[in-house]
Amino acid sequence: MIDPLVVEELIDRALAEDIGFADLTSELVIPAAARAELALNARQDIVVAGIDVAAQVFRRRVPECRVELRVKDGDRVNAGTAMGRVEGPARGLLAVERTALNFLQHLSGVATLTAQYVERIAGTRAVLIDTRKTTPGLRALEKHAAQLGGARNHRLRLDDGVLIKDNHISVCGSIALAVKRARSGVPVLTKIEVECDTLEQVTEALEAGADMILLDNMSLEDLRRAVALSGGRVPLEASGGVRLETLRAVAETGVDFISVGRITQSAPAADIGLDAVVRT
Repeated sequence: MIDPLVVEELIDRALAEDIGFADLTSELVIPAAARAELALNARQDIVVAGIDVAAQVFRRRVPECRVELRVKDGDRVNAGTAMGRVEGPARGLLAVERTALNFLQHLSGVATLTAQYVERIAGTRAVLIDTRKTTPGLRALEKHAAQLGGARNHRLRLDDGVLIKDNHISVCGSIALAVKRARSGVPVLTKIEVECDTLEQVTEALEAGADMILLDNMSLEDLRRAVALSGGRVPLEASGGVRLETLRAVAETGVDFISVGRITQSAPAADIGLDAVVRT
């Protein structure tokens, strides 16, 4: 669930950024009384994400507009699918169309790419998870889109869990000491995960009592060895440089989770059109 106040704030910021004082073109070209009807159409096969946000963009700026949605978040639709329509004062609708599409195209792009990754590891035990590699300000929406694509969320924020990474270990002095310090103050329901670059660190993290281990940029052979070392005692997360073409091999090593920053950081925008409906 996404906090509606967060969504409203994001929309207001996006509209202010894009419009400024006024849509000069529409104010000069479009008569004040003119009305318009715009149709949302998928131009490629996609997993829908952000359709409600797009509708809210129109309603935020043009409260009197009428929005008809024909799909919902999470739907898989084919190219050519009519996703919805919006009708109302033309000046207002034209002023916000780009902002609405920016949200919808970006989030549907995240969901669509995520679904491709999830499909690639079907039949293995591995679960795809996202990361904190998100667009500043859009994390809640991007992680929602990743979920719609079939992934699970990792930490939403730094206060959401303990992940002891390489720099923490370097500053602290050792994995054992870092885990000991974390365990002394962590809430009892919060897990402690340790990032390991080597098999020796995996052994140290297991001995220190880590609840979960992140295997960072390890070879396939080392991933298999780490799975054997753990023996199922703690969940293992593979991370670092995972691409669609390498994903299946990583999953087949036996790890429990695979974290991929690309699904939020590098997803291409979905091709979705917003076209004026012309009556004859």
